[in-house]
Amino acid sequence: MPGVVTVEIGGQRYPIRSTLDPAYVIELAAYVDQKMRAASEAVPTTDMLSLAILVALNLADECFRTRQNQSASHGELHERTLRIEQLVDQALSAQ
Repeated sequence: MPGVVTVEIGGQRYPIRSTLDPAYVIELAAYVDQKMRAASEAVPTTDMLSLAILVALNLADECFRTRQNQSASHGELHERTLRIEQLVDQALSAQ
């Protein structure tokens, strides 16, 4: 059942309806708020929409890079698994 958690981002309060753990929603909002503040300091503007778009692009970049890193790690793990399997097969066939 969804609950409502009120969070503050960029000095504005927002009621968030979610089935997620309220503490997690608050943690997410704090992270977004931190990113908004950092972007605001880097690119001073009063246009909150432009700032929000910049933050959204930065968060999407973080997400895509994490996904790429996980995919690369998965590929390395798969290659190692195949090499170990080959070594085991060789060891068993040598007996």
